[in-house]
Amino acid sequence: MPYDMNRDSLLEEQGKRAQKLFAAVVLAAIDDAILEEKKSGTGVSTIASWARSKDGKLILSAAGIEVCERTVENLMAFVARGIKTTVA
Repeated sequence: MPYDMNRDSLLEEQGKRAQKLFAAVVLAAIDDAILEEKKSGTGVSTIASWARSKDGKLILSAAGIEVCERTVENLMAFVARGIKTTVA
């Protein structure tokens, strides 16, 4: 079977687009947690439990973000600061 460079480049580009899509989901989760933090003060714990959940780990890894405790701590710190991702 001959090597098809166009097929490989297409698959790579689709992968990059999918990664950007999952990164947008992570940013939306952060913004939702910031809003919840401002309303009821539970946004930090919400983003932590989401990032530690099975779905959160799957989305973070699909976005190209390493899933570890340091990542969770940094997400919690970002939400605690209360600056929306569109501004930061």
